[in-house]
Amino acid sequence: MKNIKKRTIIFIIDACGVGSMPDWAEYDEVAPANTLASTIKHCVQSGRGIKIPNLYKLGLANITELSSMPALEKTEASYGKMAELNPAKDTITGHWEMTGVKATNVFPYYPKGFPEDVVTKLKAAWGVEDILLNAPYSGTTALTDFGNKHIETGYPIVYTSADSVLQLAAHVDVTPLETQYKWCEQAREIMRGEHEVARIIARPFTTNPDQSNPEKKYIRLNDKRHDYSVLPHNKTMLETVLENEGNVIGIGKIQDIFAGQGVPLSIHTKDNLDGLEKITDLLENNYSKHLENFSDKDREIIFLNLVETDCNFGHRRDPEGFAAALEDIDAALPRILGALTENDVLFISADHGCDPCAAGTDHTREYVPLLVYNPGGEAKDLGTRKSFADIGASILKWFDLKDSEIVIQGEAVV
Repeated sequence: MKNIKKRTIIFIIDACGVGSMPDWAEYDEVAPANTLASTIKHCVQSGRGIKIPNLYKLGLANITELSSMPALEKTEASYGKMAELNPAKDTITGHWEMTGVKATNVFPYYPKGFPEDVVTKLKAAWGVEDILLNAPYSGTTALTDFGNKHIETGYPIVYTSADSVLQLAAHVDVTPLETQYKWCEQAREIMRGEHEVARIIARPFTTNPDQSNPEKKYIRLNDKRHDYSVLPHNKTMLETVLENEGNVIGIGKIQDIFAGQGVPLSIHTKDNLDGLEKITDLLENNYSKHLENFSDKDREIIFLNLVETDCNFGHRRDPEGFAAALEDIDAALPRILGALTENDVLFISADHGCDPCAAGTDHTREYVPLLVYNPGGEAKDLGTRKSFADIGASILKWFDLKDSEIVIQGEAVV
């Protein structure tokens, strides 16, 4: 007799922190932060307001105090918050920790741009006389400020951010996609050892067909973005599931975050709405729409990252944009929740904070929310968890699996 298929869904609202961790001052932050609470407070005080009734009913306001949203006596999901065990506040370590990975080193950051010895090696590998920018910068502003110069010279736009990352932007009519990807692969090999950034990112762009706004003369090709990440430092829970006849499907940048390790199936997305639509398709069993030759298995993880709350609004300190992104997510939830059965568990969380009301443009060292929903389960207060790895531990327990090779074991909540 065939086993009943069990699924888990990890649903990451990128950068949606819920309050500073006790060690926040050690991370170059000038004041405590709370991404979710700050966003909602701003929208309430400005008169814009915010409508996220589905996240509210699940228990979001029971995790941290939110303006105009009192905590509920009865929630539809279990709720709590998680501390990050890894000494970081970035995308890579946050996602890794959810799967039980302990980072063995702190990735380097470049607030003054990349050093001359690195730049010299990059130019030699790419066969260019110079590069443009070389500083922490907003990616879209980089296109506005340096796009024309790039077109004139052919020099790539190279920049970093508050993350441990090197980003390369080039117009696809100037530097073909294949060349951009090759350059990123070369940069990945150059940036090892002391300069091993967490990610090298290809950021292709093109000319905007709508030339009415001079600040949007060029637009990113988000579906052509590609991340070249460091391999996880230890074994992931995802690999354990694969070893035990399971499927792991990444939506958005998940496969790139894990450098492909433990994520053999990937569906790339153009934006949050595209990601929400695609995960809904999968949950409604429309696998063939996005995955060729899909083979159904008894255990399955669907891992989604919704990045716009971070890159479009958190870093750019845009609380109203952040709120609008939350509203889009909330509007998609009824259909998503309606597709779940008692054999499914949904985890809604985040990977770090990026408070749109904080000083600067950096990530913020925060607890992340944890909502756990199962149609047949009992909702409860999960309290404050010691590690993001509680998600991975919960998934292994749900699948009746154990693996002593996983470094951060975590404590299951289901």
